[in-house]
Amino acid sequence: MIMPADRLTTLEIRAAEQERTIEELSGQIAEQWTVIERMQRKLDALTDRFLALEEQAAPDVPVTKPPHW
Repeated sequence: MIMPADRLTTLEIRAAEQERTIEELSGQIAEQWTVIERMQRKLDALTDRFLALEEQAAPDVPVTKPPHW
């Protein structure tokens, strides 16, 4: 049978491991958030460039009545 002191030590070890794991996960989340923000800025810039190029490339279509009118 496990002695009470051993149980306490086991619980302290588990708590320390869980705390370390939480810190690691927190760091990974912070890194991923930085990457996501950078990717969002790039996507926004590419969207703006695409829309600008689309406006330049699109010919002005004259508004006319169809031939059957």
